[in-house]
Amino acid sequence: MIAAQIKNYLERASWIRKMFEEGARLKARYGAERVCDFSLGNPDVPPPPEVSRALRELLSEDRPELHAYMPNAGFPFAREAMAEKVTREQGVPVSAEEVILTCGAAGGLNIIFKALLDPGDEVVFPSPFFVEYGFYVENHGGVPRPVPTRPDFSLDLTALEKAIGPRTKAILINSPHNPTGRIYPEEDIAGLSRILREKSRALNRTLYLVSDEPYRNLAFDGRKVPSIFRHYPASLVVGSFSKELSLPGERIGFVAVHPEMPEKDSVLAALILANRILGFVNAPALAQRLVARCATALVDVSVYERRRDLLCSILEEAGLEFVRPEGAFYVFPRTPVDDVEFCRLLQEELILAVPGRGFGAPGHIRLAFCVDEATIERSREGFKRTVEKALTQGR
Repeated sequence: MIAAQIKNYLERASWIRKMFEEGARLKARYGAERVCDFSLGNPDVPPPPEVSRALRELLSEDRPELHAYMPNAGFPFAREAMAEKVTREQGVPVSAEEVILTCGAAGGLNIIFKALLDPGDEVVFPSPFFVEYGFYVENHGGVPRPVPTRPDFSLDLTALEKAIGPRTKAILINSPHNPTGRIYPEEDIAGLSRILREKSRALNRTLYLVSDEPYRNLAFDGRKVPSIFRHYPASLVVGSFSKELSLPGERIGFVAVHPEMPEKDSVLAALILANRILGFVNAPALAQRLVARCATALVDVSVYERRRDLLCSILEEAGLEFVRPEGAFYVFPRTPVDDVEFCRLLQEELILAVPGRGFGAPGHIRLAFCVDEATIERSREGFKRTVEKALTQGR
């Protein structure tokens, strides 16, 4: 018999899996070209030209050390490239020694929680939230503490402050946000940092701020994502190239530690050890070499921005309420009926969405607009009919 915890996880993680399985069934029955699949955040915009060029160059070198083991923190030249990237994005000088290459952002978060959490330590994060956060925290004996956001999905700083208690070890935020597309403004980051400084003094220990930033460079309408490092020294940034270079399957990311982090050397040593003993044993060698050459490249964000505008116009026309995404490639509309039932009604129109309860927010659905514009346009009448059916059902 499988472990009770994993059995529980299978039940809790079932919504995205269910949508994936339902999508496969619908595509097999009606043809993939007829199904409007908004269920998975799998980027479809091609990687920028720099990626293909760098990959060809790497493969043409054909030398034995190309695929060799490396130090547990990553190749020194790759760490240097990531440090330059973080310095530019955060506006705080970061050295190569303060960066660790990881197996994507997921690997980065897991090594952070392995390094920081004792059994029973709590990690507070805003809700709705990326579905895996609770699992990552519990992987390492921690206790997840989701805290509701405001109706527009902005941070409720008062609620976050109240949620910090004697067992709180870290606050985890994600901006641009999955599943809502919100970007937390500078004043919210500054306010959260003030709270963490005050609470750290009151508790007489360090509270860590972890910023999960795989969508940092997918911001719309000229917006800029505020720097965490400028506001709070006990902070760690997790980055990934899954979205900004469209390389999700290459599993390449990094963790950057603030240069003024309390007990920084111990934290870095713990992260590097966790990177090895969790079984990741470093991010892939070829991927490290690749992103070291492409760290400043970026996919064409205007493609996602156009898709956002098109999908939002369709949702608005259908009569759904939503907060307009400011970044990432998700929108999180409210549903006029139960979110699971609304997803079922959408499936009758060959439209796939994920119930919001999978992200800690029943009464919403997540729609991923990393699909071509023809697919988005094809969903227009289906959304209208679904809303009409839902409203009729609710009367």
